[in-house]
Amino acid sequence: MCHPWGMSFDVDIGHFSHQGAREVNEDFAAAMRPPPQDEARGCVAAIADGVSEGGRGREAAQTTVMSVVQDFFACPDTWDTTVMLDRLIGAQNAWLADHNRRRQGAGNVGGGAMTTLTALVLRGHAWTLAHVGDTRAWLLRGNGDGADSDCTQLSQDHAFDHPDQRSRLTRAVGLDDRVRIDFMQGEVQIGDTFVLTSDGVHGVLKRARLAALAREGDAQAAAEALVRVALAAGGRDNASALVLRVRGLSPGRLEDSLLQGRQLPAPPRLKVGDRLDAFTITALVANTGVHRLYQARVTDSQELVALKALHESRASDREERAMLAHEAWLASRVAPASGEHGDAGFVCTREVPEPSAFYIVFDWHSGHTLEQLMAGTRLFDVSEVVAGALAVARSLGRLHRHGVIHRDIKPGNLHLGDDAHWRVLDLGVAISGREPKALRTLHAGTPSYMNPEQWTGDEHVLADAGSDLYALGVTLYQWLTDKLPYGEVEPYQTARFRRDPKPPSRLRPEVPIWLDHIVLKAIALDPKQRFETAEELVLALERGASRPLAAAGTTPLAVRDPRVLWQIALGVSLLFNALLVYWLLFLPR
Repeated sequence: MCHPWGMSFDVDIGHFSHQGAREVNEDFAAAMRPPPQDEARGCVAAIADGVSEGGRGREAAQTTVMSVVQDFFACPDTWDTTVMLDRLIGAQNAWLADHNRRRQGAGNVGGGAMTTLTALVLRGHAWTLAHVGDTRAWLLRGNGDGADSDCTQLSQDHAFDHPDQRSRLTRAVGLDDRVRIDFMQGEVQIGDTFVLTSDGVHGVLKRARLAALAREGDAQAAAEALVRVALAAGGRDNASALVLRVRGLSPGRLEDSLLQGRQLPAPPRLKVGDRLDAFTITALVANTGVHRLYQARVTDSQELVALKALHESRASDREERAMLAHEAWLASRVAPASGEHGDAGFVCTREVPEPSAFYIVFDWHSGHTLEQLMAGTRLFDVSEVVAGALAVARSLGRLHRHGVIHRDIKPGNLHLGDDAHWRVLDLGVAISGREPKALRTLHAGTPSYMNPEQWTGDEHVLADAGSDLYALGVTLYQWLTDKLPYGEVEPYQTARFRRDPKPPSRLRPEVPIWLDHIVLKAIALDPKQRFETAEELVLALERGASRPLAAAGTTPLAVRDPRVLWQIALGVSLLFNALLVYWLLFLPR
């Protein structure tokens, strides 16, 4: 089971709303916490104040808040928070604006609806705010008794700056086909209090009074106090308040990892018996010249873990530091998000409280890589190969749903633990859309497992989900036959791809024909013939002989070697020209 160390995510949330003197309450607010095993996703909260002449403001406010709060956790975890909010709010605005046009086109006078929106995300060690309209967000820092006390208005109202027109908005969700959103970000500290209010609260209460009420009791008591005092002070509008108090921080984000990578020194070369923070080194597992991988034991619990650190010769390399930070962040997002247990297909990371150096800590799993197993005397049964391929394909599906491409699937990065679970190793060259530029431009992977398109020399052809599936297909072929389908491939050696590989059953008779079809489809030279998603490959493996795939045809010569067509055309042209010259010079006219 994954046991991340450090503080757990703990936010006290309170919400209260009242219609006040109005007949209908068109305010709406909601907040959602992450699942216990997924604290790194953060917490999202939003408040909206609906605006309409036909009573549809409540509908606009409610659908907008719920679309942001509920759909936030459906976005890939590797997306930046501002990207998530921008896409969610933009989609809701387009939907609401379209409904307003249809209502107006149907002759419903006053049937349109708009809403303000202030959405707050607490994620990692930072807050992110998205704001449209005149609802407000406040940050209270300090206890209110001294010079360190602070109450800051984070948002700026989008309304006309005139006493008679302050209720008229210059921006709102549903007002136009496109919505302009203000984004703000900052650092979260334990003890911070965030307050989201509608104008029925902040339009009545002065800042000092609002801050004092927001600090009273727990979050729910503070939210109720804000609304009730605002109404008692003469407020005539709907009044709503949402209060969030930070009592514990969630695991860090990529930005936190990058900051740690820049500030902390790389560990020195460690020997067996050396201590590093809470760990005692027990073995040097690998030395790549870029990284060192150690086995270590936790001093208190005596558990075994794996430590990955930069080689001392790369200690001052900023790009290598950024890439290791990206790997740490990816691993912390992918492994815990895959499930509560370490059998989820990846190796879980552990957060180290107050590290003295820059390194990553992983759970330790005894066992062997597929490369080690195939180099030994073990021969896998076909059923074992299918079961292993299924486990790896499911893991790749989870990885791709996170928007992550592994880029180096091969036997050396597939691990069979002593607990009989397959795990995908090494996210060091994986890309997520947020990787450092040096990693993004790196032509990563092992040549024999890379799809042929990557050797065309076209810099626009990048690794994608299909590249991982092709690499898994090559691995599956080798797993079954102990041979590579196209032999050992050197960089840019396209001649290897001018023939179709032999079916695995030709090299190992016990391989069933239906499995032949799956493997050959996965490694087809024509990308259009391959599997498009990991889920498609999983389904084919699960169905097996019950619903076999059709046999793939022979790859056309034009796909295997496009240059042959040009060579044939050139040969025909030369022959035609030779005949023409012969006719002009020697034949009678």
